[in-house]
Amino acid sequence: MLSFFSNQIDRQKDVSNEEKTLTNLEKSDGSQFPGDDYRPSDRKNWMAGLTLEKLTLNKIVWPGTHDSATNDIGIPLISRPLAECQSLSIYEQLVLGTRVLDIRVQEDRQICHGILTSYEIDVVIDDVIRFLSETHSEIVILEIRTEFGHKDPPGFETYLADKLGQFLIHQDDSLFNKPVSEILPKRVICIWKPRESPKPSRGGILWNSDYLKDNWIDTDLPWTKFQSNLKHLSEQQPTSSRKFFYRVENTVTPQADNPVVWVKPVTDRIRKHARLFISQCVSKGCGDKLQILSTDFIEGDFVDACVGLTHARIEGKV
Repeated sequence: MLSFFSNQIDRQKDVSNEEKTLTNLEKSDGSQFPGDDYRPSDRKNWMAGLTLEKLTLNKIVWPGTHDSATNDIGIPLISRPLAECQSLSIYEQLVLGTRVLDIRVQEDRQICHGILTSYEIDVVIDDVIRFLSETHSEIVILEIRTEFGHKDPPGFETYLADKLGQFLIHQDDSLFNKPVSEILPKRVICIWKPRESPKPSRGGILWNSDYLKDNWIDTDLPWTKFQSNLKHLSEQQPTSSRKFFYRVENTVTPQADNPVVWVKPVTDRIRKHARLFISQCVSKGCGDKLQILSTDFIEGDFVDACVGLTHARIEGKV
């Protein structure tokens, strides 16, 4: 028993030390980067506010959300704090400026995070369609995967094609170098990641797992995650020569050996350092490699930071 409590205390010290490391880095190096002072006049239409003829897919720094559809998961005040990664609905996230959604489903088409569930996938799709109907130039990456430990929903590829058909951007490697103006009016890159069913074929209406990659490490230590994110990003090709989307998740996740297990206080250890991460990317020569940056509990300043670097790329400042 004494050993258990001792380990808990040591883990908290580790967390505290890593939080101090990030805070000290921000004090010493700052969090400035090209475009850091840019603010879109309308986050709901931030792509439309840029020069669409110059805005190629590979110049966009895509603001994304991690476990996007967890705002209504579990039981309030009981299990919800253990799994809730976003407090806004899918529609509200898109209006705020989110352009990459991370959706987890189980066999009955319910949204899930582990063993906890929220609403049906129809709620997500309806929110996406509502947003698309209210905008004209915003492109959304919709990643849907079967959650670990669950089976694929039957007939799901057909379901997605039927629901989103008019908006879907067919998979095509040449699209990465094309400006948004030439891709419109199609608006959705839908990436379907089944666990057991055959993955979508190249050139089809849906994109497969080859086109969205990341290097996830499961930790609640913010400096450890920050360093891992930088290391793996540095190993990637520049976005100008990449034929897939690469995601960096500015998140940390609760661990069983730490007394703090609610998502919000844990992920806040790194969430506030998004601008520092972008600044470090640029200063370490990775500014042309950052593509998708995802977060828990997305806020406007996070969106502004991603859009600011995007604007700087269009202006040739990165």
